[in-house]
Amino acid sequence: MPNVLVIGATRGLGYQLAKQYAQREHSVTGTARSAKPKDAHHDIHWVTGVDVANEDAGKKIAEGLKGHKQDLVIITAGYFGKDSGSKIIIVSSESGSISLRHESEGGGMYGHHASKAASNMVGKLLSLDLKDKGIAVGIVHPGFMRTEMTKSVGFDQFWDAGGAVTPEVAAQSLIKWIEEDFDMSKTGQYWAPRGPADIGTAEPVLGAKESLSTPLQLPW
Repeated sequence: MPNVLVIGATRGLGYQLAKQYAQREHSVTGTARSAKPKDAHHDIHWVTGVDVANEDAGKKIAEGLKGHKQDLVIITAGYFGKDSGSKIIIVSSESGSISLRHESEGGGMYGHHASKAASNMVGKLLSLDLKDKGIAVGIVHPGFMRTEMTKSVGFDQFWDAGGAVTPEVAAQSLIKWIEEDFDMSKTGQYWAPRGPADIGTAEPVLGAKESLSTPLQLPW
């Protein structure tokens, strides 16, 4: 039974990933900054009091795992996954692509967009360091999601027009891509598993959506 660790599993994409892996009969551990969710899946083991912004987060997680090896590690706040020691997935966002920024969207969101661009660089550099070890590193945009986070910054007004999906749907797509599509041939690349429909500036920057593939490799 594969062991899966989801860091930041109390809501949104992280919660859905933990829940869906538990439903697949994986051994799942989730972390929470405070308490576990009231409706948490009964088969998820929880490590509480973990805030990734604090230096002691790694120590708390290691203590909570009690020496058990993890086959897949997912960090949802600037997220990555490690599958059977041979894959690492860093979940970024389309907002991390400088090429996809278009004047129609204007500026702003400096901190968020810059942090995602930085995570893309981390993924690219990591792919170079790990290539000789046969470990594939991918960077992904999981989709535009209907979450409290996107709502809190006013993006809910774009949900319908932008084809926003629930974290449950995004998690299903991401798991499928990791298991069926991602391998060493895509190491160091930047992908949108759900394709151009999830990219707000796909047409003005990349061309007509019907001419673009799904999954879609994204420009930096």
